[in-house]
This record gives sequence, C-alpha cells and structure tokens, in this order.
Amino acid sequence: FADYFVICSAQSSRQIKAIYDEIVHSLKREGVLLHHREGTVDSGWMLLDYGDVIIHIFAPTERDYYQLDELWSQASPVVRIQ
Repeated sequence: FADYFVICSAQSSRQIKAIYDEIVHSLKREGVLLHHREGTVDSGWMLLDYGDVIIHIFAPTERDYYQLDELWSQASPVVRIQ
C-alpha cells in the first residue's frame, strides 16, 4: 500500500508542527500534494499520506507506544539518521 515509510521524532508539539509545516510546504512547492492526514500536533502523533510515501511524526512517548520501528524491523532501511 506504500513504497516507503518515514518515521521521525520530535521533542515537543512545536517541533511536530515545524516538521509537519516544512514537509507539506516543501512537497507542495514541488507539486506533490498531501492525500490524507491523521492525528494532530497536540496528540503527539501525525501521519501524512502521500500515496507511495507515508510519513509518521512522533513525540517520544507515542513513538515508544506504537513501536513502528519494531513492526517494520524486517524492512530494509534506505536511510537511518540518529
């Protein structure tokens, strides 16, 4: 259902919003439009659906709770930045 998942963390709701805003703005400038969004800045988790690419933005607590890194542990990472 998607070719790539991007999983990233933010330390605060302000950082979640900044990451969200930059992704949406940069991709829109390139002609790539957001298909669907779930979650909110204040929820500690946002999902941005760009069709072939799904982006997750997590606060640390929510990233630990959902454990997507473990769910997709068999997938081959393209890039991992820590």
